Amino acid sequence: MRRISMLCAAAGLAVTAFVAASPAEASYHLIRWQDTGFCQIWDESIPTTPWPAGYHRASATVPTFIDALAMKDAALKSGSCTW
Repeated sequence: MRRISMLCAAAGLAVTAFVAASPAEASYHLIRWQDTGFCQIWDESIPTTPWPAGYHRASATVPTFIDALAMKDAALKSGSCTW
């Protein structure tokens, strides 16, 4: 029984290390809600579209969340998005 527990623990650590070492394949863009002007960062790896449908894509795709956050900050400062 102890060998099985050690084997499961080792397998769990190996899987955790593999997942942590693999690069994330996410990309992001801003969406702007038409009724409020509120901008939101949208993760393109989400398989669905935002709900409700009253939005439009407000930016180009960027590779990291930090880049998308910088774009949102610039859009807020320029007045093209509301808080």
